[in-house]
Amino acid sequence: MKQHNPREIALRQFSRAAEIMELEDWIKNILSYPERTVKVHIPVKMDSGEVQVFVGYRCQYNAALGPYKGGIRYSPDVDEDEVVALAQWMTFKCALVDVPFGGAKGGVKVDPKKLSRAELERLTRRFTYEIVPVIGPSIDIPAPDVYTNDEIMSWIMDTYSIIKGYNEPAVVTGKPTYIGGSKGRKEATGRGVAISTREVLKLYGEDIKGKTIAIQGFGNVAVFAGLILQDMGAKIVAVSDSKGGIYSPEGLDIRDVVKHVYGDEEVNGKKKSVISYPGGKQISNEELLLLDVDVLIPSAIENQITEENADKIRARYIVEGANGPTTFEADEILFKRGIVVVPDILANSGGVIVSYLEWVQDRMGYYWEEEEVNEKLEKKLVKAINEVFHTLNLYREKGKEIDWRTAAYILSIERIAKVYRKRGLFP
Repeated sequence: MKQHNPREIALRQFSRAAEIMELEDWIKNILSYPERTVKVHIPVKMDSGEVQVFVGYRCQYNAALGPYKGGIRYSPDVDEDEVVALAQWMTFKCALVDVPFGGAKGGVKVDPKKLSRAELERLTRRFTYEIVPVIGPSIDIPAPDVYTNDEIMSWIMDTYSIIKGYNEPAVVTGKPTYIGGSKGRKEATGRGVAISTREVLKLYGEDIKGKTIAIQGFGNVAVFAGLILQDMGAKIVAVSDSKGGIYSPEGLDIRDVVKHVYGDEEVNGKKKSVISYPGGKQISNEELLLLDVDVLIPSAIENQITEENADKIRARYIVEGANGPTTFEADEILFKRGIVVVPDILANSGGVIVSYLEWVQDRMGYYWEEEEVNEKLEKKLVKAINEVFHTLNLYREKGKEIDWRTAAYILSIERIAKVYRKRGLFP
């Protein structure tokens, strides 16, 4: 299978939009590179007494619109190119949904499943210590990502606060509510995926009720997207995790699947794989992507839809719950086939919208009820979806056939470009 570099994909997506919108070269050059990428080596005393050194990154891509914002992931696949690509996507995501943040991303190259809880805490606290000089509520605000959660954010916040000598909940988002987190944050990304699915269907004159949906993944984003879509009246026919998937054409009871996989625990650490659920036929992740459904939601990892399978996909709509699940070449194939791809920087932006609301609440020391948070999320996201659709039609009226991703990029790039045109370039 061809290897796809996420950094190259992110640059090609950006360059295509920049060319179509005729972006000035000087702004294009600036936005083609990260402002800084910090690489650190993290010594950790293991439970055995030996010391292992892990590699960590924090890429701060662009801060034209405000403090850097982006998650931290723990994964054996973390490398600099991945982190830079994710930070670039974050930059345009924040601009697209009109929150005053720039883009960042962080990661540690580690398999967290092989670490004890105590080792994980020591790793997190030492990584925080290493990046303290470049993070802060007015500088760079991390958040959870792949294999990180609210507990890890709590350790980051605590370590930062101890070093600074005062309590600073606004240094991270995605915390538990009782230490400054926002109600609705845990569900926010999945809720945003569900809202995006419903609203895009509505723009094409279709109703979410009764639509068949396959979701690749069964982590935080996939679970809450599935639960909320089910409540909207959609039929979730397939879900999966790293070990494989399950399929039921009659529809799965997502609440029952969640109970089976996670037991009575919160949606953090899995107890079982979905493949052990008795209510569906076992399928592979590859087979899930090719199911005959109305909507496909890839919510696992990058580069799942490629030029090798894009011509076989039967879904009419793809809503990207994960970051970068579709390669550049696959995008072109899907566009020619008339399949609507709702891009990650729009579809999974619910998380950063509520992260922004959490940051605001922490800064002012006043907290909203969950209903109000959800209303603010929906209002901001629906507005962004309609703005992208308007941009899409505007360019088509000009005779330029573009897809949803390019329209989203054009809108977000223009918002950043306006700032550069007015503020100029120092010195």
